[in-house]
Amino acid sequence: MAIFAVVARKQVRVDGGRTPGTTAVDPRRAYFEMLQPVALSNCQLERFGESNDGGYLMCGNLLGGIQSGYSYGISGYDGWGCDVSTKFKVVVHQYDCFDITEPECPRGATQFHAECVGNRSETAEGRIFDTVENQLARNGDSSKRIVLKMDVEGAEWDSLLSVPDEALQRIDEMVVEFHGAGDERNGTQEQKRQVVERLKRFFEIGHIHFNNATCTSGVEPFPAWAYEVLFVNKRLAKVDGSQRVVGPHPLDAPNIPSRPDCQPKAL
Repeated sequence: MAIFAVVARKQVRVDGGRTPGTTAVDPRRAYFEMLQPVALSNCQLERFGESNDGGYLMCGNLLGGIQSGYSYGISGYDGWGCDVSTKFKVVVHQYDCFDITEPECPRGATQFHAECVGNRSETAEGRIFDTVENQLARNGDSSKRIVLKMDVEGAEWDSLLSVPDEALQRIDEMVVEFHGAGDERNGTQEQKRQVVERLKRFFEIGHIHFNNATCTSGVEPFPAWAYEVLFVNKRLAKVDGSQRVVGPHPLDAPNIPSRPDCQPKAL
């Protein structure tokens, strides 16, 4: 698997127009380039969670200051939340309103909520939804430093747009599985760009991994429809501008081992 960075960034118009003296760039490619990781001199990547699907790479050495954790979308298992809780001795709040099976974590402190994350408080088809901001407040975590994981099958776009700046500033690291690359089934291209642009005001992108359960054609330069992105808060991350991220990381693994992988080659 290959994780890569863009070596030279060119001026692009994300609306598909052109700037005088340049060629027009496909909005999807412009968005793809926004997601490329930077080299962080102080990040030691560790894997938290399952060996395959459900496992995520994070800067383990930068998580020492976290005071609480949030795991959105767990489907009855949450190795990520259990690993974080066990290693850093914090409570991890787990949220899922579609599969309300409470995961086991005998050595950690996890708290399951039969509730989903969204962009407003509502009950839809008998399921409870609420915002990150409200859930933090309800758990007494509004002023705490947070680590967060989100894999909510497309609800991430609206949910993340609703998180206030003050809450984003308190998130030390956040790993998100985004859904939708070249289509608009889960958020428009404009919404995707807005979400990532806003997050990059507060975070550096430290890692990207493409979910091989969603490898597909027709969404190039994306090799897959779903992709996991690590965001590291700028108050912690130290960018090494002399280096670039190339090649696979030894801790990366295919989400589905029995399926072919489709990590892209370095540009």
